[in-house]
Amino acid sequence: MSTLLEVSGVSVSFDGFRAINNLSIQIAEPELRAVIGPNGAGKTTFMDIITGKTRPDEGRVLWGEKSVSLLSLSESQIARQGIGRKFQKPTVFEAQSVRENLRMSLKNPRGPFDVLLARGKPDDETRIDEIAAEIGLTEALGRRAGELSHGQKQWLEVGMLLAQDPRLLLVDEPAAGMTPAEREHTTDLLKRAAQTRAVVVVEHDMEFVRRLNCKVTVLHEGSVLAEGSLDHVTKNKDVIDVYLGR
Repeated sequence: MSTLLEVSGVSVSFDGFRAINNLSIQIAEPELRAVIGPNGAGKTTFMDIITGKTRPDEGRVLWGEKSVSLLSLSESQIARQGIGRKFQKPTVFEAQSVRENLRMSLKNPRGPFDVLLARGKPDDETRIDEIAAEIGLTEALGRRAGELSHGQKQWLEVGMLLAQDPRLLLVDEPAAGMTPAEREHTTDLLKRAAQTRAVVVVEHDMEFVRRLNCKVTVLHEGSVLAEGSLDHVTKNKDVIDVYLGR
């Protein structure tokens, strides 16, 4: 496994409040990582920095084999580097079918040579069928996205991100509002996705994090408080004091 993303010495303040304080995190490829911490720990700001939505006051954010600085790129350039983000509330095209949602998301180069080189590729519909099977929505391909349950909309949105073939997937609180069966399916989906790419999950639900069975980073006041397996970090006295003891 090689390092895909390296965040080092990053700090950012909003109106004098330090949201991120000398934060350093490394994410490998492939890897599944959970990021937990109390409200205000900096979890969302951490994702905002990676995706270019927030610019830090200091520090480095390096990406890929060539150590490209993400801080010098715009949000759209960062997305094109292969970084996909799923927000807490699903945003799908409600009036379109599941198949159309996936088709609109497919990563297809549009240059003049791409048409010539595309002959050997499986066609888009095959790829859509593969993604639908992966997210468990094969039966729903013809349905309008607006008719799906909350959990199914979440899976569709993950599928739309997978269609863009990202190397890093940032997922914000995927378990929120799901039934137990939907949460189980979501766990499996994220674990499978992380076999071939990096997946970072920000989550409050400890039971969900336990099922992910991956390395956990605990944030507190914008810094890494502890890192390791869930069992390891939940035995950490500092973690118990600031997070679990509440």
